[in-house]
Amino acid sequence: MGIVTWCARYAEDGGFDLPALIPQVYLHYDPYTRRSGKQSGALPRQRMDFLLLASDRSRIVIEVDGVQHYEQPNPTDEKGRITHTAVPRLYAEMVAEDRRLRLAGYEIYRFGGWELTQPHAGQLVADFFTELLARHSKPTP
Repeated sequence: MGIVTWCARYAEDGGFDLPALIPQVYLHYDPYTRRSGKQSGALPRQRMDFLLLASDRSRIVIEVDGVQHYEQPNPTDEKGRITHTAVPRLYAEMVAEDRRLRLAGYEIYRFGGWELTQPHAGQLVADFFTELLARHSKPTP
């Protein structure tokens, strides 16, 4: 849904001036990170769901979080169902990495997988991108 919502903007007036929304990016391929010399070696959480390199040179990470970000599966019950249990350690690891990415110059925006399954999800994502673009528009000379 998010990538489709973003790509629809390319058909609008000025659409080809929009930054690319790149899916499944690994940090060590980010040219800004490599050039800055601030990161050495591999990061524990290298893969981002989406990376947007804005015209103001901001590096924006967009993540879609499923249950694997904060829960672990329990053994299958007698009816073959799998339930999950919240694991505070998983959540803590995720937010610790978010802090580290922010200190490295990235902006991070997270969507819960559930909210993207709701009837208003398309509008939610469209409104988010509108606000994000307004915040990171290229300054006019």
